[in-house]
Amino acid sequence: MRAVTVPSPGGPEALVVADVPTPTAGPGEVLIDVVAAGVNRADVLQRMGFYPPPPGAPAYLGLECSGRIAALGAGVTGWRVGDEVCALLAGGGYAAQVAVPAGSVLPVPAGVDLVDAAALPEVACTVWSNVFLTAALQPGQTLLVHGGSSGIGTMAIQLARALGARVAVTAGTADKLEVCRALGAEILVNYREQDFVEVLREQTDGHGADVILDNMGAKYLARNVTALADYGRLVVIGLQGGVKGELDLGLLLRKKAAVIATSLRSRPDAEKAAIVAAVREHVWPLVEAGTVRPIVHGRWPLEDAAEAHRVLEASTHVGKLLLTL
Repeated sequence: MRAVTVPSPGGPEALVVADVPTPTAGPGEVLIDVVAAGVNRADVLQRMGFYPPPPGAPAYLGLECSGRIAALGAGVTGWRVGDEVCALLAGGGYAAQVAVPAGSVLPVPAGVDLVDAAALPEVACTVWSNVFLTAALQPGQTLLVHGGSSGIGTMAIQLARALGARVAVTAGTADKLEVCRALGAEILVNYREQDFVEVLREQTDGHGADVILDNMGAKYLARNVTALADYGRLVVIGLQGGVKGELDLGLLLRKKAAVIATSLRSRPDAEKAAIVAAVREHVWPLVEAGTVRPIVHGRWPLEDAAEAHRVLEASTHVGKLLLTL
């Protein structure tokens, strides 16, 4: 089958489409004929040699896909060959076929294009598990999302608003902030020109953010803690701004707040299955009602994966980037 390989780590030019062995569905797995795959920051890190797949995962890039079930492994129930699905993957999405645990598979929501469905699993599972399951965002509380125009950001805005929370975002351009506003964000911060701590304090009458979803890590750590409300929860899901920062434990203690760091890819299959089941129960009805939708910036053929990576790294996009087969 065709797959995007990385013979040697490097820039986008390191991505090479090649013929590789076709996978098979093992016990408890389904084999998917891939129609589209989402492009994520983790794929860039893996391409550069900084984020190897967990043990047992496919060696190829790709943390989510959509397609049709081609085969069922032993013991799989609830699915049929030919079903249109999307899936959360530990790897292998940039390929013609991928085998995935049945617990990580979701039906394509009614009303969503099969290709666009590839934009849903990673962001929906990331946002639901971190913002709602871990940080327990409640109606009426304030969520601050860094990178509001990203795939994760656009999903977080929509879900938080649908469930009654107030949303603040940071982004780097007026156009990106306008997209966030249109999706439901109320507090808009241009991080190139404004201090999100000050804007948040002004716009919340000094309350701050009850939950912060952060992709920056060390660079924003101190200011994120300052921006937290009493009993606030800072959830770190990315390290684009570095891995080591100074944490004011005294301030954290006075606020009775929490700093949480999580990762989705390396979780055991059972944990992922529980998250996927929760997404199917709570998020899919909102998608099927049109309240929440995938925001897709563009599609590229599998052979143009390098160009999709260049766009992602340039951060000029809004929403998700997809590869199609």
